[in-house]
Amino acid sequence: MSDLTLKIGRLVLANPVTVASGTFGYAEEFADFIDLNQLGGIITKTVTLEPRPGNPPPRIAETSGGMLNSIGLPNVGVQKFITDKMPFLRTLTTKIIVNVAGKSAEDYPEIIRILDAVEGIDAYELNYSCPNVKEGGLSFSANAHVAESVTKSVRAVTNRPIIAKLTPNVTAIGEIGLAVEQGGADAVSAVNTFVGMAIDIPSRRPKIAMVTAGYSGPAIKPLALAKVYELYKKIHIPIIGIGGICDTNDAIEFLIAGAAAIQVGTANFWDPCISIKIVEGLQTWCRQNHIQKITELTGSLKIK
Repeated sequence: MSDLTLKIGRLVLANPVTVASGTFGYAEEFADFIDLNQLGGIITKTVTLEPRPGNPPPRIAETSGGMLNSIGLPNVGVQKFITDKMPFLRTLTTKIIVNVAGKSAEDYPEIIRILDAVEGIDAYELNYSCPNVKEGGLSFSANAHVAESVTKSVRAVTNRPIIAKLTPNVTAIGEIGLAVEQGGADAVSAVNTFVGMAIDIPSRRPKIAMVTAGYSGPAIKPLALAKVYELYKKIHIPIIGIGGICDTNDAIEFLIAGAAAIQVGTANFWDPCISIKIVEGLQTWCRQNHIQKITELTGSLKIK
């Protein structure tokens, strides 16, 4: 058997396959389909200070190469998350990574202070792709200074590993990655969704109530791979690759491009067992190709 274990900062994962926030609920929803403990980690649905109802419908639209979503981060809020969701998550042996989002820079350390007193949380993923209402609606990872500052404020209140989730909708994602690294992040996850839209021709109306939305699915994989490679050349902390991963080969491409681990997102919607299939596929591929440790693949791209 090949060794699939790896480290993300101080966080040790049994394998590089995790599930993306927002596509896996709070994990209990998938318990009837797979053994959750076979995953390298579970990244929870986003948690905010207060409960959120999300955006008005329609907020999902299928496309030929993926899907658009403008869900709006609906969630139960941090207190209900602790009382209602954490008891189940604590029964699992896989790593639990809580995704956190805020409306302002101050929200992030405040949420982390509350969660830091809770047992059973292994790391935090900071959703920096949500709008910063105090800065005109730009995402926190659209500005390197803001991204670094917020990361520093979170680093000051926790010793748990911090993963900064970055938007691809910037000119130079490597600069943002470098900023959060300097701010104290242990890793980055990349990428979140691309901005997209779809139009209903007969009505001439947008298919999403908010007009534009996050685009995900198989079609974004080449774009996401390029962003991961850009980050790998720029930063020194691990990268968790995300974007259009639908099978084992997709996961291996991300590892070769520079990712230490991956997240399975949109594919969970059409195959709730896909993440475990990828875990098994990685083990088989490594054995067949005489790879002793999965970490041998990270950044092994051959340019010449």
